[in-house]
Amino acid sequence: MRRFHRAVCLLPLVAALAVSCKGRPRSGSSEGSGKAGLGKSVAEFDLTAGVPESVGGGLFQPPASRTYVALARSVERIATDPDVGGAFVKLGGASLDWAQTEELAGLFEKLKKNGKPVVCHAHALSNSSAAFALRGCSRTWLSPAGEASTVGIAAQIMYMRGLFDKLKVEVDFLHVGKFKSGVEPFTREGPSEPARESLTETLRAIREGWLAQVAKAGKPDSVRAALEQGPWSPNDAKAQGLIDSVGFESDALIEAKKLSGAERVNGQYGSGSKSGKGLDVAEIVRVIAGSDQSPTSRPHIAVLPASGSISMEAGGALDSGGITARAINKTIRRLKNDDSIKAVVLRIDSPGGSALASDLIWHELRELGKKKPLVVSVGGMAASGGYYMACAADKIFAEPTSIVGSIGVFGGKIVLSSALEEVGVHTETFPASPEPGAAARAAAESPFSTWDDATREKVRTGMQSVYDLFLSRVVDGRKLTREKVEEIAQGRIWSGQQGLERGLVDQLGGVTDAIRQARKLAELPEDAPVTVEGDQDNLLEMLLVGEDANEEQIKQALAAYQARSVVVRELPPSLRRYASALGPLASGERVVAALPFGIELE
Repeated sequence: MRRFHRAVCLLPLVAALAVSCKGRPRSGSSEGSGKAGLGKSVAEFDLTAGVPESVGGGLFQPPASRTYVALARSVERIATDPDVGGAFVKLGGASLDWAQTEELAGLFEKLKKNGKPVVCHAHALSNSSAAFALRGCSRTWLSPAGEASTVGIAAQIMYMRGLFDKLKVEVDFLHVGKFKSGVEPFTREGPSEPARESLTETLRAIREGWLAQVAKAGKPDSVRAALEQGPWSPNDAKAQGLIDSVGFESDALIEAKKLSGAERVNGQYGSGSKSGKGLDVAEIVRVIAGSDQSPTSRPHIAVLPASGSISMEAGGALDSGGITARAINKTIRRLKNDDSIKAVVLRIDSPGGSALASDLIWHELRELGKKKPLVVSVGGMAASGGYYMACAADKIFAEPTSIVGSIGVFGGKIVLSSALEEVGVHTETFPASPEPGAAARAAAESPFSTWDDATREKVRTGMQSVYDLFLSRVVDGRKLTREKVEEIAQGRIWSGQQGLERGLVDQLGGVTDAIRQARKLAELPEDAPVTVEGDQDNLLEMLLVGEDANEEQIKQALAAYQARSVVVRELPPSLRRYASALGPLASGERVVAALPFGIELE
């Protein structure tokens, strides 16, 4: 009865949402719903809100049709659709992930080769979206007051040792792997030479992959040079060959219709991808549940996105959503036992996180791989714990600009006792045992006391054990010798191209290539269905309450959920998942397998 009561209480909310959405116009799709027999249409792709990799990441999840996998599949489908005359892509000011950009540029390029013009419009172009437009678009428009911010690639890292020294804050961090430089911003005033070498070489490799888009587009060298010499005003961007026209979205749409020989627009992705007057109750329920796909009993491929930092479970001050061992392992076991699923594609975009959670997920993936093919598609990155998961697969696909590797671990703590002493606060430890060293051991996780030499050595030994285990997982999964893995590990990051050359990646390509490989391994026909799965905890699990929770307990849990992530919400969005990757240290774990710094390429 309690569950029934809660379900009934939700009905007024759903009804209110349905009423408030009634009659709300949908941009771009009002001119047609894509019905056959009405002449050719322009397929509209609205990417202005970005393209999330995963259907998880919060209390209210986007439906599966709003994920990157759904977008890539949609572009593939219209390539051979005789009712679609061309495509109109709205970029707005969004900056796509570089790995996404590479695959999408290739997919839209196929549309052009099939005689379907692709007209794109942007309010602002970044490094990545400009490269996409050069290769994937037949014609590119930029708003009159917009800008092409194509300025090249660089990385900046803040080193805080000097600040900590002034504040009398002690930092005690250890790492395994000479390139595992995640601790350096806390322990040094500048980079070590191995850290500088690793980051610089990887950035150079990524730059070459980025500029290669110009060559693939058949553009002259002058355009390649302009791509990293901005920012450019709209007229200057046109003069440099980065865009074709300056104008508004409506102007670009008129051109798209003209070039496509079409009078109507068929929304394929984004805000205009559904026709009708508004959301009905069923759609609202599907959105809240995180999927708008109907399950299929036919033999099919399942795509499981795994995006964000890795942790044991949701929660904590640094939580920003992401991959939790509890949620994703439950989903992996379901996929393993579903006989209609003949192969699984794991789409990874993760900087890593908890070493414990990474190993538990690895185990479940290996168990799945014993029953059916498992193929990994790397998005922006599969680094540290992200690569820990990836090495469980039969095949690994990555784009040239993806980041892989970072096979190493680090851990430690920040000690505040000296800083507190400066303001008159003294901390005293009272051990229960009279044995020597008992106080240091018992307070090993405390932020108010430093490690003694014996405790620090035990922590180092534990980290080495985790690192050795990580190496063995890669040796086993990649079928490489221990010596080879040790050579390419040490916490070093690699681009997808570098990873291919070193055996960390099997083939360059995106999620559509991974799906084709999964079909081949499963011996399924080309028209076999593909579903996008979710790995998110259900609402009550995310709130850390049980099925028998009453209304007041749920309200309190909602407030606590918001409070737990308050620290991360104050960070810039691009840094949140990297901060979350360190969350396990704040939750009592001593070792993380995480990317040593935040990398966001735009």
